[in-house]
Amino acid sequence: MMEDILRKVQEGSISIEEAKNKLASYEDLGFAKVDHHRKKRQGIPEVIYGEGKTVEQIISILEAIKAKENDVLITRISEEKAKQILEVHPEFTFEKLAQILYWKSTKNTNENSDGYIAILCAGTSDLKVAEEAAVTAEVMGCNVRRFYDVGVAGIHRLLDQAKEIQQATVSVVIAGMEGALPSVVGGLVSHPVIAVPTSVGYGANFKGLSALLTMLNSCASGISVVNIDNGFGGAYNAVLIDRLARKG
Repeated sequence: MMEDILRKVQEGSISIEEAKNKLASYEDLGFAKVDHHRKKRQGIPEVIYGEGKTVEQIISILEAIKAKENDVLITRISEEKAKQILEVHPEFTFEKLAQILYWKSTKNTNENSDGYIAILCAGTSDLKVAEEAAVTAEVMGCNVRRFYDVGVAGIHRLLDQAKEIQQATVSVVIAGMEGALPSVVGGLVSHPVIAVPTSVGYGANFKGLSALLTMLNSCASGISVVNIDNGFGGAYNAVLIDRLARKG
C-alpha cells in the first residue's frame, strides 16, 4: 500500500498532502488521536468507549473512523447520548440493553461461516453484560447464539442446551453472585471459555469481586477471565479465537 501511494505521488496523480493523509497512522483531533491503522495491525478498527466523552467528542471520533469506511462501534453509551447522536447520524443503530451504538460499512460484510460464538449468562440480571458481549461479537462479524438464564441454581436449564453449546468455537460465560457457571461450562466443552464476572449480587459479592475470584480459581481448564462487567472484553477475545478457527 505504501509503495502504491508513493508511486502515485511520483506520477503526479495525487498530491503530497493527500499522500500524507493516506500514510498517517493516526488522526489528531486535538482531544483524541484516532488510530486508523488499528484494523491493519489487529483486524478490528478502533472502538469508542462512550463513558466520560461528550456527544460532540464522540461524533468527531466516529466521523473520523467512518470516513475511512471502517465499522464504528461505541460501547457504554447512555440512551440520552445515543439519541443526540442519532439525530446527526440516523444511519447508526442503538442497542439499548447493551448500551452500544454502531454502524457497519456495506464493504465489511460478515464472512460466511457455520461456526458461532456461544454467549451464556447465569441470570436475567446479567443480561446487560451479556448483550454487550453478544452485540460486540455480531458487529465484529461473528455468528452468535445466546443461551440466557442458565445458571447453576437450575443446572438442568444448562444441560438441556449442552449439545448446542459444545458445538461452538468459543463460549463467553457471564455470571454474577458466586460466579460458578464458567467452571461448569468449562467441564462440559472442548473449546476455550472466556469468563466474565458481573457486579450482580448481594453485599459479600463485593460488586463482582467474589465472582472474579471464583473464576480465577476455577478448577476447570481452558478458562480465561476478563474484568468485572467487561462484556466487550470477553467478546473481543472470543472474536479473535473465532477468526482463527475460521482460518482452520
